[in-house]
Amino acid sequence: MLEFMHKGGPIMWVIFLCSIFAMAVVIEKILQLRRVSIDTDSFMNGISDLLRRNRIIDAINMCNKTPGPIAQILKAGIMKHDRSKPEIREAIEDAALGEVPLLEKNLSVLATIAHITPLLGLLGTVMGMLRCFQTIEQKSTALQPVNPKDLAGGIWEALLTTVFGLCVAIPAYVAYNYLVNKVNGFILEMEKSSTDLVNLLLSRREQ
Repeated sequence: MLEFMHKGGPIMWVIFLCSIFAMAVVIEKILQLRRVSIDTDSFMNGISDLLRRNRIIDAINMCNKTPGPIAQILKAGIMKHDRSKPEIREAIEDAALGEVPLLEKNLSVLATIAHITPLLGLLGTVMGMLRCFQTIEQKSTALQPVNPKDLAGGIWEALLTTVFGLCVAIPAYVAYNYLVNKVNGFILEMEKSSTDLVNLLLSRREQ
């Protein structure tokens, strides 16, 4: 591996650093999403049961003890349980504005790595080809015969960066799409749960 890195030139090290960053982001996001994942249906049933029995404080405490963005936005709505529907909605939306960016944090870094590593690989290949043709020019100027082996070896080394760039970009792009889908799933659950909470609070008030 170190031999390939040396033959590929300095761009190989840049791509390698990109791969380290991508791996760190993927691991961090997977751990974060796993940490905030909850059984939404069970949680909502518990909140609904407490609110129907008018145990507002217990419902807020349940939200405090439950990790994740869903519990936090529901807490914001429950704390406005005696206000009008627009005020409850506004409180939930304000809470969501703080939670959604945390879910989406560093996804743009992963997307950037997935897009630039093939370009870095292409740049490394072009630079390698330039060195190869520079060698040919120098040998021709010195009236030395051009060895096909030298030419093939130079091209082979130049293509290393493109291969390495694609090897980093493809998994990064797959991981990015997977994480985006997971985050979108969280956002949909947040929207559904907040709508259910608003309807529950309004029906509770009418009763």
